[in-house]
Amino acid sequence: MLMKILDELMGRMRFRVQENQRAIVFQNGKLLSIAGPGEHVLPNWRKSLEVVPYDIITGAVFKSPYEKPLFDKLPDVAAKHLSVFRTGCTEVAVIERDGRPFDVLPPDSKLTVWADAGPWSATHIDISTDLRIDPDLLRRLVLAGKMNIITGATVAEGHAGLLFIDGVYVETLEPGVYGFWKAGRTATVKQIDLKRQSVDVTGQEVLTKDRVTIRINLAAEYRVTDPVLAVSAVKDFSDSLYRALQFAFRKTLGALSLDQILEKKVTIDEEAAGKVKADMAAIGVEVLDIALKDVVLPGEMREILNQVVAAEKQAEANVIRRREETNATRSLLNTAKVMAENPVMLRLKELEALEAIADRVERLTIHNGTGGLMNDIVKLRDE
Repeated sequence: MLMKILDELMGRMRFRVQENQRAIVFQNGKLLSIAGPGEHVLPNWRKSLEVVPYDIITGAVFKSPYEKPLFDKLPDVAAKHLSVFRTGCTEVAVIERDGRPFDVLPPDSKLTVWADAGPWSATHIDISTDLRIDPDLLRRLVLAGKMNIITGATVAEGHAGLLFIDGVYVETLEPGVYGFWKAGRTATVKQIDLKRQSVDVTGQEVLTKDRVTIRINLAAEYRVTDPVLAVSAVKDFSDSLYRALQFAFRKTLGALSLDQILEKKVTIDEEAAGKVKADMAAIGVEVLDIALKDVVLPGEMREILNQVVAAEKQAEANVIRRREETNATRSLLNTAKVMAENPVMLRLKELEALEAIADRVERLTIHNGTGGLMNDIVKLRDE
């Protein structure tokens, strides 16, 4: 208290700056100095002194309207306490604080920090020819959460990544993680699946040669062999394959009658497959297999065909029945001839019949039933 009264009597100001602080001192509104840690005593006649403190740890970046006046009026003092980083029009800078990423400066930028909040370092990167970020640096920036001017892209396994800079193809990327600087130009990565894929064309209506409207279901398997050509030749290669299948099968099946289509259902797709495969190969897509899965008929046509099939099956059954009756009659005729020529055989058949009957009754009376048989046996023996 006594010291404070003494300072006021002597027209001076006493203030203390902590280790984590710096203070800009003004006198009569003019920049006087930057005060470091410790206790300071300065003349303060008519209370002309003003002290503005800054926490340099939590506020390492120096953002103040006094920045330009400091470098203009007190350049040596500003250079001692402040560090300035700048980037050119074709470069970015990774600013590190104590060996860890602190900030990333885009082109034509400036960053002013408190020097004692460091140590500071900067890595300048020329982006005039390549926007790609080194993988190790990318991992460090991701971990530090410094992605403000970075575009990230991941190319999955079994895919190809097509890199475009401002819409112009640059190169094809292998599977992996990539990062690109967002600095005046735009980098985009389009992923193309190189694995075997399938496309279905369902419910495609076709008017046959005999003017029957049918619906067909198609399936095709394909894979991209030239991703750059597949993307640049057409807007959507999958849609192009879909339309090629539609057109080829509509044209092929439309030239056939319904009976021809039903008869050649298994192989009809081969007639159209050649053109589809050739057209798709021209845009970097290999068609591996094409199949005509289903032919769907109108309701009334199905009823007519069912009746036709039923009539055909009935006719086939009648032919088989007549053939079996003919065979049975022929067999009976042959048996009758044998029995007529051999009386013993006839008698044996009689005994077989009697045996079958005897199994079903309790008593069986035979009148002269075996006499003829025994006489014939005796005759055969005498002979």
